[in-house]
Amino acid sequence: MYNIESMIDHTLLKPDATKEQIVKLCKEAMEYKFGAVCVNPSYVELCKEMLKDSNVKIATVIGFPLGANTSEVKAFETLDAINKGANEIDMVINIGALKSGDYSKVKDDIMAVVQASNKRAIVKVIIETCLLSDEEKAKACHIAMEANADFVKTSTGFGTGGATVEDVKLMKSIVGNKLEVKASGGIRDVETAKEMLDAGATRLGTSSGVKIIKAI
Repeated sequence: MYNIESMIDHTLLKPDATKEQIVKLCKEAMEYKFGAVCVNPSYVELCKEMLKDSNVKIATVIGFPLGANTSEVKAFETLDAINKGANEIDMVINIGALKSGDYSKVKDDIMAVVQASNKRAIVKVIIETCLLSDEEKAKACHIAMEANADFVKTSTGFGTGGATVEDVKLMKSIVGNKLEVKASGGIRDVETAKEMLDAGATRLGTSSGVKIIKAI
């Protein structure tokens, strides 16, 4: 039996998200005892104020959603976000470098974020599975382990597809107990949530957290 609420990153990353919507997100996260909220960096300070008397963590996104920023920019974003109150960093890999076979660049990119976090926040590495072959997914997971990340994560939610059970199983088979797996994108009901957890995910990125918990 899962304690699903504690595994949910209550997410609002839309570009038109308003302050009022972020306030509502935080209130829901406290009410339903979600593990974290996941917001764009400009809302981290607001979330810190809203959640200061709670156990809800603050996750934010780096190099989002394309992953095509330079490593220096990603490192700066990471440090800035942590200084403003972020506890968790969800960074997008350099997808183009991975598909080009430039694996050292992918690793250095992740390491720039890991080193900037300096263990002050956990680092989740978004590999954007919908754009990768199974071989590339496996390679991305190996690189994330080599770079000392904490999680691999399926998707941004802004790509051509979200999490699948098959991808979560594949990612878990690679990282084992060395890293955790976050499934995100398209998780909108309790059945899908449970399938992802059964497949090996320990965190769920979803904007449907309230709906999921109410259906349990």
